[in-house]
Amino acid sequence: MLPDADDFPEILLDLAVPHEDINELIALRRPLTQDPAAMLLLEECVEGLVRDMGEIGGAAPWADERIAQQFTGQTDERADGQSHRRAGGETEAALGRCFPAYVFLAALPYVRAHHDALGIPPEVSRRTLADLGRNMAVYRRRYGRGGVQAPRWVALHFHGELFHLGRLQFQRARVGERTAGLLASTGLPSDPDALCLSLHIPDFHGPLSPAACDRSMALALDFFARHFPGERYTAGVCHSWLLDRQLQRYLGADSNIVRFQERFRIAGKTGEPADTEPVQFVFGNPDLPVAELSRRTTVERAVGDHLRGGGHWYIGHGWFPLPTG
Repeated sequence: MLPDADDFPEILLDLAVPHEDINELIALRRPLTQDPAAMLLLEECVEGLVRDMGEIGGAAPWADERIAQQFTGQTDERADGQSHRRAGGETEAALGRCFPAYVFLAALPYVRAHHDALGIPPEVSRRTLADLGRNMAVYRRRYGRGGVQAPRWVALHFHGELFHLGRLQFQRARVGERTAGLLASTGLPSDPDALCLSLHIPDFHGPLSPAACDRSMALALDFFARHFPGERYTAGVCHSWLLDRQLQRYLGADSNIVRFQERFRIAGKTGEPADTEPVQFVFGNPDLPVAELSRRTTVERAVGDHLRGGGHWYIGHGWFPLPTG
């Protein structure tokens, strides 16, 4: 299921895996392949990931608990017949952190075959799947060691549901109950099962400039019409702390974030506070003490000063109609 060890370096580089993680992934391949239970779990995870390839929501749920159980220790039988867990060593711990990467590596041929069947350009496929490397870079920045930060998120890329087009990423999704209500308030079709394009803003990809966003939208409209001609998308939607209108108190009208907000009709403040979201994406770690947040940039000052002043941040829910022709 896994690529040969000699092929690992080039494949990992194509997926933008950080250079400092490549040797570890190569070294861990051998103990992984020599563990029958781990390989069985790998096979099951790959089958769940590639099942109904391209179907929205079709991938099996990510097996967090089973992966943790596999690599945090093994069950021994005691003399009294009771079982207990013994702690795993450093190799087991590393395999637990990196196991999702091996799932994605094993699934890669299926993903590429799916992209080829749809006629998706190789450069779009490469940039989309390179989000694995981006997430590994985030994990290393946060914890100082190898691992995959958000396997369930990366699974969308490897299941044919999300594509990277220019500055933004676009996920084929269903409107859902929440957004259906928002669309209905502005006279747009409000079927929860209708399709939409969900916009995501990747990190480490330069300014969120209006020109870059315009180009992404143009690329997306052409891409989905060309490669998914049978799908009709009601709206572009976005659910992000970047759409919290409170940011306008701190940022100028010409800031990229404010101008990004202006693309959307944004619902009023809803739901519970999401203070860790901007801390995570601006400062790299959601658990940083608020009092210690740096103030080097305008956005850092906005996020930190607002929290230090007793305020809260919220996920903004925005939408705009897409051309139907």
